[in-house]
Amino acid sequence: MRVFSKLVFICNLCFLATAILRLVEIQQRAQGNLNGAIPYQPLEATLVILGYGAIFLNVVFFVLAGVFFRRPFVQAVSPKIRWFNLLIFPLQVYYFFFLNL
Repeated sequence: MRVFSKLVFICNLCFLATAILRLVEIQQRAQGNLNGAIPYQPLEATLVILGYGAIFLNVVFFVLAGVFFRRPFVQAVSPKIRWFNLLIFPLQVYYFFFLNL
């Protein structure tokens, strides 16, 4: 469970990077610049894929943590990582379901 929680943490960081990149690209397109925010396209594509997959991994993480709440392998997960994942999840829901960019 510790490895999975770290993977979800990394994907959540990629989600934050993806959201920021999206805002930067919107600003650049408004100014007439049609280039991407990062000149290296494979890096940007990797961030986007991991960032958009983060919401699904977050849901799986919360389901597993809820089912195995008192097990020792869930309690071995750092509380900082659990709280970070919990705080990012409402942002992801808002970004994917309510924000129309």
